[in-house]
Amino acid sequence: MARKKIETRKLSSKPEAVIEIASTGVRLSIVEVISQENADKNSERENGNARNVFWNTLDRSNVPITFATELFATGRISQSSISQCIQILARYKEQLVSWGLTPQDTTVIATSALRESPDRDSIIDRIFVRTGFSVRIIDGLEESRLMYIAVRECFKNSPINLADDDFIILEAGGGSTEITLLKKGSIVGAHSFRLGAARVEQRLGQVGATDTTQRYVRQFILNSKNSLNQELKNLKVKSFIAVGKIPQIAALYVGKPISTFLWEIPREKFFEFAGEIKNYSVEECMARFKISYNDATQMNTGFFIYETFFELNDAKTIIVPETNLREGILISKIDSPDEELQQEFYKQISAGALNLLRKYHGDESHASYVAKTSLAIFDALKDESALDKHARVLLEAAAMLHDIGIFVRMGNHHLHSAYIISNSEFFGLGKDEITIISEIAKYHRDNAAPQDDEQFQKLPRAERMMILKLTSIVRIADALDRGHTQKFEQLKFRKQGDSFIIDTGNRHNTVLERRALSEKGEMFESVFGYKVILT
Repeated sequence: MARKKIETRKLSSKPEAVIEIASTGVRLSIVEVISQENADKNSERENGNARNVFWNTLDRSNVPITFATELFATGRISQSSISQCIQILARYKEQLVSWGLTPQDTTVIATSALRESPDRDSIIDRIFVRTGFSVRIIDGLEESRLMYIAVRECFKNSPINLADDDFIILEAGGGSTEITLLKKGSIVGAHSFRLGAARVEQRLGQVGATDTTQRYVRQFILNSKNSLNQELKNLKVKSFIAVGKIPQIAALYVGKPISTFLWEIPREKFFEFAGEIKNYSVEECMARFKISYNDATQMNTGFFIYETFFELNDAKTIIVPETNLREGILISKIDSPDEELQQEFYKQISAGALNLLRKYHGDESHASYVAKTSLAIFDALKDESALDKHARVLLEAAAMLHDIGIFVRMGNHHLHSAYIISNSEFFGLGKDEITIISEIAKYHRDNAAPQDDEQFQKLPRAERMMILKLTSIVRIADALDRGHTQKFEQLKFRKQGDSFIIDTGNRHNTVLERRALSEKGEMFESVFGYKVILT
């Protein structure tokens, strides 16, 4: 692999390592991060004011595993495959030692197969006990986020600017397919579908792109298209950005390089190559493309999944970046925070909350008002809340969705809100963060104390404190729109002694809101130490 360049202020004094436990293999990447001075010695100079850092791939391994085959066929991963995974990780542990690394220095992630295994907690525990590796399971939308980071890096210093056009990033793996929609470089949608070559073949009991397999894939994608239609209407897509081993193989044979880490394939060339692959046996795929048996068995179905998604749009070209999920992890780990990118993710989280609210026909005016008011209260308390921008985004999402459970039933709607949120997906948010949002919605009404809930007590202390602080803010904001009329347009907040004073800025009758604040303000006073006063 060519040397990668990232722009950062943080330098690594030793190699960085990432392990990915995927549906079809366990993959290790070890890279050396070198400073600008060392890069200059290697004649790789970059212009600009930012300090440039490069990485060299020092070591990498990819050992096939049958997680996907077993899970999608039987619903469980066999004990022998779990033992095999542990043995692979034990060998990787020895490999890391030669580079001066320990399991604690290594980021280990797991994707769809382990994510869907009913025994995932015990598998993760066994891995930790036997090898010392702490495994983090990431969901499909987190995969999309990390892949977007990796793809974005490949486009730097290339002739293609993501901000100039609309694109669709597509990655079809063994167990799932992730799609990210970009409009002028900004993320406007992200989806994860339970569709992958290994999953399809095991579900149907057939290997290769047979007629039955093709009908299944087409029908699945046709049904999925309904959830994409509105977003696709707003895009003028000229190119797909295809990520993964299959498009990389196609790029090597029928594509042309357009920069160090990007290849371009004309649409018709990709389809012609895919048609040629259908005539290859598994053995021929293994010999020609130097891939494992597992990968070879999924080659035809994998190509067909990419083809069928490409048919959703008449984009003329397919751009293939030389990258993978592990590089997204490495960039996130090494690179200094990209404020513009972080804001992009925050916008997508907010947009996802609004889309979910609309899906369940929520009161958008009330939700927006409570969110806006909650953020104003958060900002007024920023010096003493000890919470960061990320917590502010979680607050906004929770405030938008606090009443979403009314769609199910008005009675106990806070519990229904928590259920809907906890069973939904948000681009850029992991399971723990979605839990925080759902817990805030659960406690936004009534006098129930979170501290009395056993589930709440099981959460880490930092998460419990965040939930208490953000919930108390949402309760105050919700009380200020008790009648769902948004009558206070110029709210102002200030601290005075042991009071948190809310100035309504007008002469509206405030009897209803005062009563609501008396019911909901106790948690705020307990958490922040201020008595809420409405003036």
